Amino acid sequence: MRLLYILFSLVSSLAVAQRTRNGDPFAHTFSIVARDPKTGDLAVGVQSHWFSVGTSVSWAEAGVGAIATQSFTNKSFGPRGLQLLKTGKTAQQALDELLRTDDGRDVRQVAIVDAKGNVAVHTGSKCIDFAGHHVGVGYSVQANMMLNKTVPDAMAKAFDANTAKPLPERVLSVLEAAQTAGGDIRGRQSAVLLVVRGKATDAPWDDNHLVDLRVDDADRPLTELARLLRLHRAYEHMNNGDLATEKNDTTNAMREYSAAMKLFPQNLEMQYWTAIALANTKQFDKASAMLRSIYAKDPNWRELTRRLPKVGLLTVSPEALKQLVN
Repeated sequence: MRLLYILFSLVSSLAVAQRTRNGDPFAHTFSIVARDPKTGDLAVGVQSHWFSVGTSVSWAEAGVGAIATQSFTNKSFGPRGLQLLKTGKTAQQALDELLRTDDGRDVRQVAIVDAKGNVAVHTGSKCIDFAGHHVGVGYSVQANMMLNKTVPDAMAKAFDANTAKPLPERVLSVLEAAQTAGGDIRGRQSAVLLVVRGKATDAPWDDNHLVDLRVDDADRPLTELARLLRLHRAYEHMNNGDLATEKNDTTNAMREYSAAMKLFPQNLEMQYWTAIALANTKQFDKASAMLRSIYAKDPNWRELTRRLPKVGLLTVSPEALKQLVN
């Protein structure tokens, strides 16, 4: 009888494993879902000791909500949860429906924030210690397989303490606080930061993803994620500079390009367009000095300079052009 009991237990365990795992990644991790009360923007941020965590844990849609599904991840919770929110269900109603149909609910950890700031979170009883969550106004932080139990509280404190920061930087500060508090007991490998608009635009070609950054494999994924976010901000300035150039607004173009270059002063692209903006505002000596330094590193930029007057991006006299390409 004892042998039969052992065999029965093994078969039952295998059946549960098949139901709960089903090929989905074991994304034991820490994460945050949040809504910015000022803008209505929605975010999810994650770090894990698992390859490419952004392909399984983080889900968000503009004007709908943000979802983190982790532990023994059920990836269907992402698209299904967003669809439930789109039908008018609250975060809690959507979560209740997802768990109702899931035999593996005890090993799941999932959090949802909807477009109104309602929050719902579930930490299954069989999530690996230390596991827990903390719900605040318009956000939830959750973690499992942590080195110690202080991680969720450290994350919540970081979110509440950084209200002056834009939502992406605020979320990043939460992830950094989790790592400082001990983080994943296994270490770290990948991270993701996803921010969408609080209200989707009517034009389908508009980008409703305000920030969409992933680090799939790195020794220090949050350090790399922070670098990418700074680069993202720099290219926002570059895009604004391009728009100003398109409108022949050389003053704003130079201001935006200069702001980008300050964030990444070694980036030749940002140096170059700052120099072109200087030239367009008749500051030829400064522009020439910058361009000579750029040409020394890559002479192809000199050829690009020769081509700009034809399309109106460099509005200088032929004599000035000679100065700029020498």
